Amino acid sequence: MALCVEHAFDILLTIDKNMAHQQNLEKYPLTIVVLNSFTSRVEELVSFIPAFMKQVSGFKKHKAYIIEK
Repeated sequence: MALCVEHAFDILLTIDKNMAHQQNLEKYPLTIVVLNSFTSRVEELVSFIPAFMKQVSGFKKHKAYIIEK
């Protein structure tokens, strides 16, 4: 998380469903986005892009969001 802030990330995109619960979101000025995927296969992750694009403009820093297909 600290490296994301150091490198000026706005969004941390992950499939780690526990990350939002393991981090103090108030401490880091970025958004965590969890793709609710059962695998890390690129073919599976690509299918989340439309839902991500619909929601990205509403994301707030210090928050976590779960993206469904």
